[in-house]
Formats: sequence, C-alpha cells, structure tokens
Amino acid sequence: MKELFLIATLLLTTLAPSCTKPDSNQGLDWAEKMAQSDIQRNPEAWMIDFRETPKWEYTHGLMMTAHMALYHETGDEQYLDYVKGFADKFIAEEGQILTYKPTDFNIDRINPGKFMIELYQLTGDTGLRAGIESLRTQMRHHPRTSEGGFWHKKVYPHQMWLDGLYMGAPFLAQYARVFNEPELFADVALQYTLVDKNMFDPETGLYYHGWDESRQQQWSDPETGHSPGFWGRSLGWYAMGLVDATSWFPENHPDRQKLIDLIQKLASHIINYQTAETGLWWQVPHQPGREGNYEEATASVMLTYFLLKGVRLGFLSDDYLQQGIKGYEGILEHLIREDADGQINIESCCAVAGLGGNPYRDGTYEYYISEPIRDNDPKAVGPFILASLEMSYLNTMDR
Repeated sequence: MKELFLIATLLLTTLAPSCTKPDSNQGLDWAEKMAQSDIQRNPEAWMIDFRETPKWEYTHGLMMTAHMALYHETGDEQYLDYVKGFADKFIAEEGQILTYKPTDFNIDRINPGKFMIELYQLTGDTGLRAGIESLRTQMRHHPRTSEGGFWHKKVYPHQMWLDGLYMGAPFLAQYARVFNEPELFADVALQYTLVDKNMFDPETGLYYHGWDESRQQQWSDPETGHSPGFWGRSLGWYAMGLVDATSWFPENHPDRQKLIDLIQKLASHIINYQTAETGLWWQVPHQPGREGNYEEATASVMLTYFLLKGVRLGFLSDDYLQQGIKGYEGILEHLIREDADGQINIESCCAVAGLGGNPYRDGTYEYYISEPIRDNDPKAVGPFILASLEMSYLNTMDR
C-alpha cells in the first residue's frame, strides 16, 4: 500500500490546482464540510431529503451510514448524536419502526438496517436489535423471481432494478457477518450474478436500469424484459452495493471471487463513459452531449466512490486509481459550490427516477432528462461524504 499512497499523492499533485483542490489530507476536510453544511440545512435528521414529515426512507439510511463513517473516522460525538437522534425518532424500545410497513415488501426500506447494525454494535440497544430483526424478517419472506432475485417492491412484481442491489443485499451481507448467518452470503452473491445474467448489455458494457421477468410492463422489451435504456444513478447504486456487499464476505468464501470479478467487469466498462475533460458521468451515460443530457452529480459521486473503495480494498488494480481521483477532482471543480456563509452545496442532482408507477415512467431518454434537477440531494450528499473519506483513507494508508 506504500506504492498506492505514492501514486495517489503524485496524481493529486499533477491533477489539482492548489487553490481549489484538496491535497492528500483534505478528503476528510471535505467530508466534514459537507456533513456540517447538511446538518445546518437539516437540524433534525428526519428532515433529510426535503421531508416535511417523518418517513422511514432509504435516503436517510444512506445519510446515517455516511455520518456513522464520519464518527468512526473522527471520533466526533456530534455525528453519532445525529444518528442516535434519528434512531430515537423512528425506532421504539420494542423495535417497531415509525412509518415502516413490512408487508409492502419494499426493498428500499431495508437500506437503513446497515446503520442500525453499526449503531447496535456501539450501544447494545435492544430496540435496535429488534428493529434489525424486523428488516431481516421482511427479507426472509420477500417475493422473488423464479431464479431467486428479490423483487424491487410488491407493487412492482417480477421486477429487479439496479437500485435494489444497493438497498437489500449489502444489508444481508453485513447481517451475515455480524450475526453469524453464513448461509446468507450465497444468497447475496446470487442477487448480483442474476443482475449480470439478465441485465448486462454486451454492446455497451452497461446494465439496464430494470428487468421484468414477466414481460408485462409497458417499459419492458417483450423478448428480453429489459427497460429501454441506461441511467447513470442506477449504475451508481449497483456499483456501491456491489463493492459494499463484497467487503463483508469472508476471504475464503467461494463466492467472493465471483463478486470481485463483477467489480472488475463493471469498472472496466464505466470508465469508458467518464468524461475526459471533467471526470464526471452523464445522466444518460451512453449519450453524452445529446440535447437535454447533463453531467449528473449522484451518478458521478457514486461511481467515484466505487472506484476509490474498490482500489483501496484491493478489488481493483491500482490502474483505476487515476480514474477515481479524476472523478473526485471533477466533482470538486464542477459540482461543489460554496455559499457566502461557508456552507457547501452539491449541484446538478437528479431528484428522482424510476420505472412504471403513476404517472407512468417509461424509461426512455426523454423520461430520464425530464426529471427535476436540484441541489443537495442526499443521494449525492451521502456518497460525496463517503467518497471524500475514501480519498482520506487512500492517502493516509501505510505512512
């Protein structure tokens, strides 16, 4: 890792003008600046994602995971207190979770379980433990495709979305490791191998946003079940979920190398869609420059995090470090804005996108570019904090 540190330092020196870019120690600084800015915008954690009333959401889980990572790195109790405040708001002593309905079988609602496990390990709180088991129980009964892939939601039957590969499988991998349920690892690996089997497009090297086994959806191809195209953030969700889930696998597990192979496959393709001038990725990644398309923040920070973490954990070769740093530098240069009061913001975030529903989302190019764009979406804020921490980890290893 000494060699890795020297490479990272050299690349930062050559790529970054000193007036605007972090040196080898500033990843943590940027992570804290973003976290502090977001806490000012959302004094209570339930307010995250522009909420006016409390709701148990995957975006809160993502942000609490980022704050937990900051707490572990800094030891600063304010981050832990922020997470505890969220948990206290939603999780009762008996483990009931405010607004959570397990019978919805919505895989998005599983994502907060990851920070709950971390918090339980720190506190031993029995309510947290019971809440974790509620989420685990949902996944024991969650509906599946004929091959064993988790449906995205009960209201989206027979469908797998790339988004869901961040929401459910990494929680199960973490649960398997922490609570000693080793048979779960094979089920986690199955989810990613099914996506690779059913959703990979060899022509572009990208993965379709969604797949409908039943071919009943208006958006699904009647022969393949694929959605019409590709979406940057869905690739980011898949990438983050893949590297996070793999990090929990025991080194001797027979499926671990399969997942590492998928990480390497994904990385080898997504770098082909990274804009050379900016280091960013587009909302619709394979159509750069088309009218209405734009370099999108959530996809860019997620894919940057994936590359940096993949290199740090040894899943990717050091050759990918330059692309990860280029992505991070591009985020700082093109997407981060500092206000007069010192708060920092991340711009050009797609607010939301999906498939089906009402009004119906057809997965076309025109649909993806039509969704609202906003600043400080948690789906960019959280991964930016995590990517910044990865920069810090990479540049402090083996000093």
